[in-house]
This record gives sequence, C-alpha cells and structure tokens, in this order.
Amino acid sequence: METTPNAFSGYDYLIVGAGFAGAVLAERLANVGRRVLIVDKRPHIGGNAYDRYDDAGILIHPYGPHIFHTNSAAVFDYLSQFTQWRPYQHRVLASVDGQLLPMPINLDTVNSLYGLSLNASELEAYFASVAEPVEQVRTSEDVVVSKVGRDLYNKFFKGYTRKQWALDPSELDASVTARVPTRANRDSRYFTDSYQAMPLHGYTRMFENMLAHPNISVMLNTDYRSIQEFLPWRHMIYTGPVDAFFDFKYGKLPYRSLRFEHMTLPQEQALPTGTVNHPNDYAYTRVSEFKHITGQQHPQTSVVYEYPQAEGDPYYPVPRPENAELAARYAADAETEPNVTFVGRLATYRYYNMDQVVAQALKVFRDLEPEAGEQGGQHSTAVARPTLAEV
Repeated sequence: METTPNAFSGYDYLIVGAGFAGAVLAERLANVGRRVLIVDKRPHIGGNAYDRYDDAGILIHPYGPHIFHTNSAAVFDYLSQFTQWRPYQHRVLASVDGQLLPMPINLDTVNSLYGLSLNASELEAYFASVAEPVEQVRTSEDVVVSKVGRDLYNKFFKGYTRKQWALDPSELDASVTARVPTRANRDSRYFTDSYQAMPLHGYTRMFENMLAHPNISVMLNTDYRSIQEFLPWRHMIYTGPVDAFFDFKYGKLPYRSLRFEHMTLPQEQALPTGTVNHPNDYAYTRVSEFKHITGQQHPQTSVVYEYPQAEGDPYYPVPRPENAELAARYAADAETEPNVTFVGRLATYRYYNMDQVVAQALKVFRDLEPEAGEQGGQHSTAVARPTLAEV
C-alpha cells in the first residue's frame, strides 16, 4: 500500500548526505509521496559539487572544479528537469619541459614535445616502438609504460601520481592511470562523452531545485547521529563513509584528501584553458580557472590550486588490494542492515563520477520503490530537455 505524507507521523526516509546521491533519492522519493528528511553535517547542500560566488562575485567551486560529462541520456534527461545547460568541453594542458602540452597525450603532445611531425598512423607505430612489454598489467606503471613507454610515463604520470597518492605508480592498482586515455589523433578534449555541459546557473541552483519539493525537509550543520533517535523514520539512506557508520570497527579506510588554495586575480584571464596540470614541479598537482568552466564574464578571475594531502575530507579511495579487502568487510556488514541502504562514493568506497552516482541513485530508487519506479514519476515542474544548441 502506498504511503502518503499523512499516513505516518514521522519520515518515510532519513537520508544522510545532501550530495548527488542523497539529493537524487530525496527528489525521487518525495515525488512519489514519501516524506523525506535529508541531513548534512556541512552548512550547505550539494556535497563536493557545491558552488558559490566568492567576494569578487565570481562563481567558484570550493571543493575544486567539477566538470559534468556523461554518455547516459537517462542521466542527462533527469538532471535537465532541474537546470538548463551551458555547453562546455573541458581541456587540460600539462606543464612539461617548459611547454604546455595537451593532456591526455595525443598527436600534438608528442609532436610538440619531441619536435616531430608524425601523423596518426605514424604515432601508433611510434607508441609501439617505445612501449615496454608487460606480461601482466597489474599496476598504474604497467598501464602507461606498456602503451607509451618510459619517457612519457616519467614526464606526464610518475610525478603527478606520486604527488596525488603519495605512492609510486608501481604501488597502485592499474585503474588509477587506466582512467586517462592516450589518443593517436588531435582530439584535445579531456572527456569524449556524448553529453558535456555545465549547469547554466551552477550546481547549487540545480540542487535547490531538486530539493524544493514540499515533502522534503533539509537539516544542515547536523550530524545524523544526533537526531536519528529523536525523529521517527522508517528507512535510512546513508551516503557517508561506510567505515564511520560502523564506528571504524575494522579500521579506517584509507583516502587521499585535498587542500584548496583559492585566489582572485586582478585580470580577466590567467590560464589558456580550464586546467593546467603540474606533474613535475611544485607541491600542487594542478591549477584551474573557473571562468573557463562557467563561462562567466567578469573583469577579474578566480583560480584554485590543488594540494594533495593525507588528512582531511575523504576524496579518493586508495586503490590497493588490502584496501579493497577492508572495504569488502564493511560491505558485507552493510548487507546485513535491513533498514539502511548504502549509496554513493563514500558509502561504497568507490571512485564514481557524478553521472555514475546519479545513475546509481536512480537504480536504488527503483529498487526501494519498485511500483513507483516503474511509473517513472516525473518531477511536477519538469521541462523538456534543451538541446545543447539551445543553451
């Protein structure tokens, strides 16, 4: 029997965390008549995708640049109910040997770096000539040297990976560097997904629209443990760190964190593109300029430097076998919690892109509310998805 907002004096769902996973589930559940309380310990919604205007009036991402891209029409259609879009294809340059070179490595990267004039087919042959045979690809180092050889690995990957993870690539799972492709053409886009766009008015506005349903209550600056015993609820959706939920009983899951140094500069543009990587110099890994990403016009500009560190907010699960084994122990315990569903990056100890979190949350909604999920339950203020040419 369907639960209406007045059939139960408390909340049907207590959702811990107001990032993508929590917000998507709150919106979906509220839209089919469930009463939802969403709680976040931070003073804002949106999780790490939260954006705001700085003192100069420039829209920034306090937790580093978040670039939306997806191959899923379903995910893009869903989010299009809550935002218009600005087309944006992210480009990254790497500072190597005194040059700013396209990253991922492509035809222009190699030709500029080595003073060559190869074409696409010749580049494939060049990669084959410098690649090192690896009998079984296990580590991040194996991935790169088996494709493009030792010199490109040393110039573009080794130093960056050491800074990012405080580990040598030979100590990290192959998945870390496998995320970055190598191209034989001149495509300089960082992503090649079918849908590449930024929320026209920012992520926070999009989240506000998602959580505007009257069935949703939001509590910020609140640890869920401080209220879970006092407010009645039927089922919890937990998007926080899974080890924290179980009071670290098997030990802490290792993460890498980041420190962000934001600067506003008295000039219209600071960088030639959205992000510049620094694999070999300086303590930071990259610097990004927000106006490239948002398209904002402003006489000043704001940039952010990213410094990897061991302590702080959890950002990146450390992909090593022993950590996967520890995460599996927590996942097994999570399966035994009848009234709790674990969703998202932190709750599953996996590095998901934003669109993957949205897709996972939509699937969880269908699993939790199969009858409602079959009906789809479009948002009451849904708008037709604008094509990229229209925004």
